[in-house]
Amino acid sequence: MCQKAIYPGSFDPVTFGHIDLIKRAQEIFGEVTVAVAHNPHKHPIFSVRERVAMLKEATKDMPGVLVDDFDGLVVDYARKNKAKVLIRGLRMLSDFEYEFQMALTNRKLSPDIETIFLMPHESYSYISSKLLKEAAGLGAEVDCFVPDFVAKALKKKVCKQA
Repeated sequence: MCQKAIYPGSFDPVTFGHIDLIKRAQEIFGEVTVAVAHNPHKHPIFSVRERVAMLKEATKDMPGVLVDDFDGLVVDYARKNKAKVLIRGLRMLSDFEYEFQMALTNRKLSPDIETIFLMPHESYSYISSKLLKEAAGLGAEVDCFVPDFVAKALKKKVCKQA
């Protein structure tokens, strides 16, 4: 399949769950753009530039995977990049309501762009960036949830904020 897909998110920081979904999407689509959202409402601890750099490092050995950032509506970004598919991850049932609402809103805004939900491997289904930031801030080792370079950056970042 030579379809372009976009996997948007905040990726603050990128986790093994995100990487698993990127690999799954890469196997289905010819090209996957991992698009880092400029979403200040989520109060990210890493800048957009830092998140893009971490994702580029995490995906450097994945042909067909591009990393970019965007501001504004994801459907506008998709249209601009001639992509017809958005990838969203569903970890737990608790994700479904928000993701479903967002997918229906995007469909109303842009009926020509489809949202496809992918589930990560069950060993990553409980990992969330928010929980990892909290755990790291309390001194937990998080290197079993994120690549080593992300764990180091996260530790350095939460130590600065403490």
